[in-house]
Parts: sequence; C-alpha cells; structure tokens
Amino acid sequence: MQNIIVAIDGFAACGKSTTAKRVAQRLGYLYIDTGAMYRAVTLAFLRQGISFEEETPEMLEALNKLSVRFSLDDPESPQILLNEEAVEDQIRTPEVSDAVSLVSKHPSVRHAMVREQRKMGENKGIVMDGRDIGTYVFPHAELKIFLVADMEIRAYRRQLQYEKKGIRMTLNDIIKNLEERDFIDTNREIAPLKKAKDAITIDTSYISFQEQVQQVYHLAMTCLVV
Repeated sequence: MQNIIVAIDGFAACGKSTTAKRVAQRLGYLYIDTGAMYRAVTLAFLRQGISFEEETPEMLEALNKLSVRFSLDDPESPQILLNEEAVEDQIRTPEVSDAVSLVSKHPSVRHAMVREQRKMGENKGIVMDGRDIGTYVFPHAELKIFLVADMEIRAYRRQLQYEKKGIRMTLNDIIKNLEERDFIDTNREIAPLKKAKDAITIDTSYISFQEQVQQVYHLAMTCLVV
C-alpha cells in the first residue's frame, strides 16, 4: 500500500497537534509538528535578545546559525531539538506563544523551515500539522484537513494546557493572544493561514478528541484504498 501525506492545518488550539500525533501513531507514520519548529526559532531569538519585528542582518545571521530538527529516537513522539538541545517544554510558554506569529511571518524564517519540512516528506508516510501545510508546504498532499473551533473553546483548551505546566493566565488574556495570532497568521505576506480549496473542514468545538481522531483516520484510510 502506497504511503500518503496527511496535511492538517488550522488555527491555534483547535487540536491540530494532538490529533495529528494520534493519527500518525494509528497509521504508523512519522508525525511532524511544524509549529514546534517555528517556536524553536522564536525561542532562539528570545534567548539571544534579537529583534524580530523586521528582518535585520542580525536576525538573518542568527537564523543561518540555528539547527532545528527532530530527534527520531522514538518515531511515535519526535522531540524538537534546538542546536541539539531538547526544548519541548521551553517552546510552550506564553512568552514564546506571544512572539511566534511575529517570527514566523518573515520570509527568511518560512523559507528555511519549509525547506526542512519538504525534505521530511520526500518519502511520504507523514502526518504534518501547521498553518500552511496543505496550501504551501505540500499543496499536492493526498489528504488535507482544516480544523476550526469556537474562540472561547480554543481559549479554554489553551488555559488547561498552561495550567498543567503551572502557568496562570486569564481567559481574556488568552483570547487576546489567540486573536492577535489569528490576525498575523492570516495576513502575513508569505503562505498565510487559509483553508486549501480541497481541504476537508472539521469543527472540533463539540466533538470528543477520539471522534476527531477517528474522522481524520477514516479519511486517511479512504485515501489509502482508493
């Protein structure tokens, strides 16, 4: 049976990463969280005190010296490495969340990360989630999913994620952050967040995690037997 590429796009806190990871496990595919790659770049810029409002020679120099990759020691749960340092926990902080859309809008950052993402998909057999996978990274992916959810539900989910890490934020502050990210992501010049014409929309607001995984898995299996 020939492998396929499953592209899962959508707004923040709609369940992209958790769904993509579980679907990849069920298919026996490699899971790639592209958002983690942009978060790792953002973390590096923050650590180095590099301004990222505009592209500058300093930012480009720092980007060229960065190594962002996934450790595949456990194929079911690849770990993001920044200059060979595991940074999964560090990239999930509110500070990184506030800045990642500003960093990822820059053409140099997107070109660098997309180049690596396309290398990972050369042999297919991957489930990749992000904001431009079905439209820009893999426009010919066999299955494209676009996840949406109500804003209040997205904010509540993100709040629960933060609380598990001991981070306290009000729902209003989280909604403000999500709205700002949505605006930047949908209005950036390079590969803005939008639904691919042939993507299938799944609203995750009022369905269980198991239901959304099953929907995507069923669609993937349908593609595999066609």
